[in-house]
Amino acid sequence: MNTPDTSSDTSSGTSFGPLSGRVAVVTGGTGGIGTAIVARLAREGADVIAADLQDNVARADGTVFCALDVTGEDSVTALADFVRGDLGRLDILVNAAGIEIEKTIEQTSLDEWNHIFAVNVTGTFLTSKYLVGLMRETGGGSIINFGSYDGFIADPELAAYCATKGAVHALTRAMACDHGPENIRVNAICPGYIDTPMLQSFFRHGDEDKMKAAARDVHPMKRYGTPDDVAGLVNWLAGDEARYASGQLWVLDGGLSAQVQQMKL
Repeated sequence: MNTPDTSSDTSSGTSFGPLSGRVAVVTGGTGGIGTAIVARLAREGADVIAADLQDNVARADGTVFCALDVTGEDSVTALADFVRGDLGRLDILVNAAGIEIEKTIEQTSLDEWNHIFAVNVTGTFLTSKYLVGLMRETGGGSIINFGSYDGFIADPELAAYCATKGAVHALTRAMACDHGPENIRVNAICPGYIDTPMLQSFFRHGDEDKMKAAARDVHPMKRYGTPDDVAGLVNWLAGDEARYASGQLWVLDGGLSAQVQQMKL
C-alpha cells in the first residue's frame, strides 16, 4: 500500500520553471539515478512524486514520497489512485526502478531470473499500464523508460540484466506506437557506466582501483557518467523541446559503444 509523505508540499516547486504546473512520477526515485532525476525535475518547476521501496534520502522542495513496490499490482494501483486523487493529472512518468544481477546464466537461479524481470520489465509494464490512462486524460505527456547500453552490447556476467534491458527497449518502441496518437511520447534512456552504488558494486568484483581506472580509460571521454548527466537527458525528454522525440533509445555512455573495442591500442 502506498504511504505518501506530504511533509514536502508539492506546491513549493519552482513557480516559473519550464515544467511548472506539471506532475511527474519517478519510480526508483530514492536510488542513485532516481534521486538526481527527482531533484532536477523539481528544480525545473514540476511537482514530483519519488516512488520507491523506502524513503532514504533528503527530498528537494516540490517533492513527495510514495512507498512503491513496482512488482506488486496492488502497490502500483494504490500509487495511481494517489496521483489521481491528490494531484489530478500526470504529465511525466520516469520508470527508473531497476536492479542488477552479476552472474552468468549458469550461476543465475530461476528465482533470481524471475525477480530481475519482475523489477526491470514487469515494473515498467505495471506503472505504465496503470498511469497511462491519467496521462491520456491530462492531454498527453512523456514516459521515459530505463534501458541500458547493455541492451545493445553486453558486459560479462550480466546475462539476466542484459536480457531485461533488451525487453525494455522493445516495450518502449511498442508503447510509443500505441500511444503516440494520444500525444504520449515514450522513449528509453540507455545509460552506460554511471557513478552509482550499482556501479560501485560491480567494481568490487575485482581490484577496485584498477577496475575504476580501466572503466574511465576505455571511454573516449575518459570518465564515466554521473546521475546528473542522466537527469539532464530526462529533463529534456520530459519537456516541450523534445515534443517530436518518441520511440527512441537514447544511449548515454560517453562514446563507449561508438568505438571498435578490438582495435583499441
